[in-house]
Amino acid sequence: MQSHVAAHRKPRQRSLGGHTARTAFTLALAGVATTTAFDGTGQAQPNLTPAEVRAKVAKLYQEAEDATEKYNGAQEKATAAEQRLATMRDEAARKEEKLNTTRDALGSMAAAQYRSSGLDPAVQLALSDDPDQYLDGAAFAERAGDRQSAAVARVRGQLREIEQLRGAARLELTSLKARQAELRKQKTAITAKLDAARRLLSRLTPPERAGIGEEGGGTGLGAARASRASTSGRAGLPAPGSATAEAPNSRAAAAVAYAYSKLGSPYVWGATGPNAFDCSGLVLASYRSAGVSLPRTTYSQIGAGQRVSRSELRPGDLVFFYSGISHVGLYIGNGQMIHAPNPSAPVRVAPIDQMPFAGATRVV
Repeated sequence: MQSHVAAHRKPRQRSLGGHTARTAFTLALAGVATTTAFDGTGQAQPNLTPAEVRAKVAKLYQEAEDATEKYNGAQEKATAAEQRLATMRDEAARKEEKLNTTRDALGSMAAAQYRSSGLDPAVQLALSDDPDQYLDGAAFAERAGDRQSAAVARVRGQLREIEQLRGAARLELTSLKARQAELRKQKTAITAKLDAARRLLSRLTPPERAGIGEEGGGTGLGAARASRASTSGRAGLPAPGSATAEAPNSRAAAAVAYAYSKLGSPYVWGATGPNAFDCSGLVLASYRSAGVSLPRTTYSQIGAGQRVSRSELRPGDLVFFYSGISHVGLYIGNGQMIHAPNPSAPVRVAPIDQMPFAGATRVV
């Protein structure tokens, strides 16, 4: 049994989806080889205008982000399952050690009883030179028998507990394998979407790619505002000092300050900092810096505080987009947010009206 315990305590493998599962997918748009393949099937796409390409790329990025949030959720659940499984295995190992100790004690009792049980107790009493002393000894032996019965009961109880733990661990392992399969599925989906976007982007000249990093398809009002924001510097945007001063509490102010400090950081799906982020990862890291623990995904983050209307927004509020709640940013005032857009754009300031607004939450 000791060998089983020792084997259990071998160094654990690293969690699935660690550093390797968050490989940087920041796309090197300049210098990408031109190709006409779009979906990996080798089928040539019809001639598309730059605006149509930008719209398709934006849609692919949105779909990839939705898959990223599903990946993040599966990763969170897989990590929790791994931790529960490890806890169960540790507890089972401790119970097995305790069982071994109980069995050793029971074995010693049985051996002593065997050595002393050569004569029937009535015969031993009849032959004893000191009946009173013998009766005292018989009472002690009876108590020892009671202890032996209790030890047997303990062994049986411990065996039941260990079997229950093993059963729970088997169920947890099944759950973990399902989470890992979901991780592989979402990783494949993300990679396919980003590869398709890269191939489409390779059709555009560098000037045609301008502004493609923003959400909103690169066309229409959202793209126009994004273009103006990117070419006019910080003019008209909330300064870090004013944004933090207008935050509803010190935690929100600290989160806004952190987000400002990460402007220009690359987008990497599945990343939560400190040097790269996806959209929900940036929000999580911003509030983590303020000592507040948020859920990992946009789907959970929207319920992690007090819901507020668009007209009530204040710096530090979480702003969510699309009907599927697949994107999030950190509001900084004046209709602006800091967010991690997609692999074509770093963490940046952007207007909240360039994407379909879905709701907002104030972390309290």
